[in-house]
Amino acid sequence: MGNAEVQSLHVHPVKAFRGTSPREAVVEPWGLAGDRRWTLIDHGGKVVTQREHPRLALAAAEPLAGGGLRLSAPGRAPLTVEVPPPVATVPASVFGTKVEAVPATAAAHEWCSAYLGIEVRLVHMDDPAHRRPVEPEYALPGETVSFADGYPLLVTTVASLDALNSLIAAGPHAHEGPLPMNRFRPNVVVAGTEAWAEDGWRRISVGEVVFRAPKPSARCVVTTTDQDTAARGREPLYTLARHRRVDAKLLFGKNLVPVSRGTIRVGDPVRVLE
Repeated sequence: MGNAEVQSLHVHPVKAFRGTSPREAVVEPWGLAGDRRWTLIDHGGKVVTQREHPRLALAAAEPLAGGGLRLSAPGRAPLTVEVPPPVATVPASVFGTKVEAVPATAAAHEWCSAYLGIEVRLVHMDDPAHRRPVEPEYALPGETVSFADGYPLLVTTVASLDALNSLIAAGPHAHEGPLPMNRFRPNVVVAGTEAWAEDGWRRISVGEVVFRAPKPSARCVVTTTDQDTAARGREPLYTLARHRRVDAKLLFGKNLVPVSRGTIRVGDPVRVLE
């Protein structure tokens, strides 16, 4: 694969919120440390995402020592949220899967509700080792995941984004491109590969940490949301539907499950093991 390496790392402490781009990140069995350990749920317990509320792209969550958060959003004074004690849990529904989570403070619920204009609660996954299994069809026994869509990490490549942007530029919605990588909300961005090389990865190492790559990532309407303005367009789904459709799914990026623990860093070499 040549000199493939990590170009950037991304951690999203609250699912659907803007994240951070650290120079290094600890890999835990259920994902990067601090990634998507928090989420919003509606009055019925269903997870709230950018699918229904694109304005979440403009809300930011900065991780604090100890797992807490500093929330900020347009028109709202920042709010610090501590990790709630795990004294009682409430059910959260993540794409139909029931997960127990610990509610944050009333102040956190009010802050998030006021920003979105609907009643929501902010909840925390206290025990990711036992709360939610990886998608069973592709999981090994005991593998778990945070509030990420289905897998602990998502990897994307610069070359594939460049190839996709070239296809968009040749299509009817060229004015929407080129798209930035944040449309895809990855955890690890890799430079130095061929376009679509990740399709064939089954097992890779990033620095000293080994990952399984069980399946490609099927993309949704969130990718059409400008992460800086919350405006929606047609791309990249229009172009993915014409060039990257497999079994009615539109593919970009690869899901990863950690096989070992460790710390990964920007600049780490990425190697294909199988």
